[in-house]
Amino acid sequence: MVSAQQQNQQPQAPMTFFITSAGPGNGGNLGGLAGADAHCQQLAAAVGAGNRTWRAYLSVAQAGQTPAVNARERIGTGPWHNQRGQLIAANVADLHGDIQRDRNNIRKPSALNEKGEEVKGVGDMPNQHDMLTGSDSTGRVVLGAAQVVTCNNWTSNDAAHRALVGHHDRLGGGNTSWNSAHSSAGCTQENLVQTGGNGLFYCFAAN
Repeated sequence: MVSAQQQNQQPQAPMTFFITSAGPGNGGNLGGLAGADAHCQQLAAAVGAGNRTWRAYLSVAQAGQTPAVNARERIGTGPWHNQRGQLIAANVADLHGDIQRDRNNIRKPSALNEKGEEVKGVGDMPNQHDMLTGSDSTGRVVLGAAQVVTCNNWTSNDAAHRALVGHHDRLGGGNTSWNSAHSSAGCTQENLVQTGGNGLFYCFAAN
């Protein structure tokens, strides 16, 4: 017989959010937005979630005639759940605290990679809590030249360039925003590791 408890159990929500378990390995050169999206798609497909359209949570700055792109406007409308079915955010407004601050669930125990694993943060060796975003706390591109806010729109691994990063564990000195904590030391892979990262970023299902 099926118990009442079993009857009332809801099926687990499918994964629609994850942190990349590994970056492309070329510092801030992700191959632009297209390359970053493809990386999300590839990692999702490897765990059976390739049936969705995956987008990297990255902003890009205006460059010449190419307009700026805001991360918040390219990830769909939500809701988003992690690999364990836990709710990360119900919608874009909750994700960014548009109406009420801090309504998302991006924290170390729940901001998992596509395999359902916790990502190393403060207190772990090595600390890898820096998430590439190029964004301010509202999910919009940070004002400034592409070279100093988005690793030249995610095409540069130059030590002289920079990118804005967030902290998935909400820990660290000063600003502990999940999407806009501080600038990287540069855009080489070594630069990203230097400040507590590994070239990782957030992926959201847009559908």
